[in-house]
Parts: sequence; C-alpha cells; structure tokens
Amino acid sequence: MKLRHLVIALAASTAFVSAAYAADTIKIGLQGPFTGGSASMGVSMRDGVKLAAEEINKAGGVLGKQIQLIERDDEAKNEVGVQISQELINKEGVIATLGYINTGVALASQRFYQEAEIPVINNVATGSVISQQFKPPEHKSNYIFRTSANDTIQSGMIANEAIKRQGFKKPAILADSTNYGQLGKDDMTKALASMDVKPVAVEKFNVGDTDMTAQVLRAKEAGADVILTYAIGPELAQIANAMAKLGWKVPLIGSWTLSMASYIDTAGANGDGAIMPQTFIQQPTTPKRKAFIEAYQKKYNVDRMPSPVSAAQGYDSVYLLAAAIKQAGSTDGRKIREALENLNEKIEGVVTIYDKPFSATDHEAITANIPVMGLVKGGRVVPAHPEDLEGDKAMRIKPKG
Repeated sequence: MKLRHLVIALAASTAFVSAAYAADTIKIGLQGPFTGGSASMGVSMRDGVKLAAEEINKAGGVLGKQIQLIERDDEAKNEVGVQISQELINKEGVIATLGYINTGVALASQRFYQEAEIPVINNVATGSVISQQFKPPEHKSNYIFRTSANDTIQSGMIANEAIKRQGFKKPAILADSTNYGQLGKDDMTKALASMDVKPVAVEKFNVGDTDMTAQVLRAKEAGADVILTYAIGPELAQIANAMAKLGWKVPLIGSWTLSMASYIDTAGANGDGAIMPQTFIQQPTTPKRKAFIEAYQKKYNVDRMPSPVSAAQGYDSVYLLAAAIKQAGSTDGRKIREALENLNEKIEGVVTIYDKPFSATDHEAITANIPVMGLVKGGRVVPAHPEDLEGDKAMRIKPKG
C-alpha cells in the first residue's frame, strides 16, 4: 500500500514539475525536412534556429521565460506536414512555428495555423503564393510571414542574369514535378516573357530521378544556350552530370537550391560554375556574419554549412519572433501578429538589418534588392559578382514604404 502511495506521489510530483517547466517556457514549433533529399536545407535551418534560441535563452529568454523548441521532421511530405501542424497546435500548444522548406508542405499545412490564429514564419520555402494564401481582404488577418526570397524575386534575378547580364537568347527550363518546381517554372516563364524571351525547351523530372540525360539532350537539340533550373534535392546534380556526360558545356543558372551541399557534393567538379540567387553567402562580410559563421562552425563542428542560406534565414527568424513576443508582452497569437506587422525594434540579422520588415499588407521581409548571385567554385559558394558585396553594398536593406 505504501509503495502504491509512493508511486502516485512520484507521478504527481513529475506531472507538477513538467507543468511548471511548461509554464516557464515559450513553446515554438520547428518544422522541416531533417531527413531525405531536402535535409541539407532542413538541418541547416534547424541548426540556425537552435543557435539563435540558445543565444536568446542565455541572455535571459523572452518575457522572463526560456524558448522551448518543439522539433518535428516533415520529411518534405505534404501529408506528414499536415499531421505535424495539427499536433504542434493541438497537443503541444505552440504559440508560433518557424520553418517550412518545401512550398507544397507549407501550402498544405499552414492553413491550420491560420485557422488557429497562430503566426508562422516561413524561413526557407520560397513559393510566391505562400505569403499570399490568406491575404486580406479575402481574409481578416494573415498569420503567415516569410524571411526568404520568394520565387517572383528569384525568377526575375535568374532571367536578368541569363538574358541581360550574360546575353543568352535561347534558355531551356528544367524543373522538378513538385509544387516548388512547377510554380517556380511558371514564375520563370513569366520573367522571361517580360524580356520578350520564350524558352526553347521546358523539361520536367521527378524527385528521386537519377538520370537526366533525356531531358538535357532534348534541351541541347532544341538549341539551348543556357539551362535554367527550378528544383529541390540532389536531382540538380544529375543535370550537371548529364551535361558533362554529353560533353555539352552551357551555363547552369537556377534558383537558390543550387547552393545546397546535396548539389555541390553530388555533382563534384561538374557542379562548378552554377549560378543562383543567395540571401547569404558564407563569408564574413559584416561583423554580424563573422560572429554567426564562427558560432555555427563551433557549435556544429563543421567548416562549410550544408545550406548557408537556410541557416542564416532560420537564425534571423528567431530574433524577429522574439522581438515580436517582447513587444506584444504576450504569447497571444493575435498580439504577436500585430507586433510583427509593426516591429519597433531594429534587428541586425545575418541576412539584413530588419527595420519594419513587415506590415499589415506586406509579410515579405526580403525584397529584390537584398539577394545577390552566388557561384559554385571549388565546392563552395562565392559571390558571382564580387562587386555586389563591396563597401556599403555588403548589407542590403529593405526600402522603406
């Protein structure tokens, strides 16, 4: 009988301690693909978020409470993302969520946060429609924010690089079959059309495909003088490998995912020369970036980040959310949203200095003037045009108004 009472007392004590810990923390969801083909993006984002949360907690937390990250691996699968979102909201009681790598997962999942009036900061997913899904006046308020460069921005940069800066006239587009790839392909086609250019070939492939010879050959036979890509995962490397196999040397210019370790490492020497938009290149061009790079390298015992863009955007998203919670003086979703839309504190981030990054009608922190073009060279990403990061151009800031 005494033993039974002891067990009950211990259980009650454990429950009390758990409840007390929960009351002393601020639960934030952290969702992304930490396994599979998109893992280099997901893990880098997660590690950037964890680094920022650790720094904030060491400095006293937010509203006197510690940030508690509730991590979930969505495996880059829409159905898993939907399940996780509901679990984080209904079971874990998160007050906000950071993450989303894949456009399809974001579009399928974030509606649950919108309905629950819980803010989401998309810190990697780039599909143009993501931040517009619940935009007023069709919806009373929009709880979806973003700290990555959307595909309207990126497709315009890619087209400008290929057509205006380098003078190519016959682009071919190779895009994967995901929401990200197909929506990006549409954005790319529109960007080219604005320059009176029509692609000579548009090819599609699936996630998991290991041979792109047929698609690349059709682009070659169509007379393409440059390949433009929109895809996720290591399939991008197979495009570079197929071009090498055919002995066909034309430039490869595409979305930011060409900077991923899964592309660089799988393509090897064939991957050199690829060009893509980047919000952050792993170089210490500002004191903040230097500190971030060194802290990341020390904490995770790496030299090259698997996806520097994902890590930096993830890191910055935590500081923006923390500032909003502090300003709101509350963990209420509506108050946090209102604070994000009118942040008083200027946040010096890794990607940029955030000075009123959002408003009630604009939930995009990144504008077209912020990213620069990166270049794969010797297994790393470096500036494609070093002059873009010289002097005061090293830190680019969203225009006011």
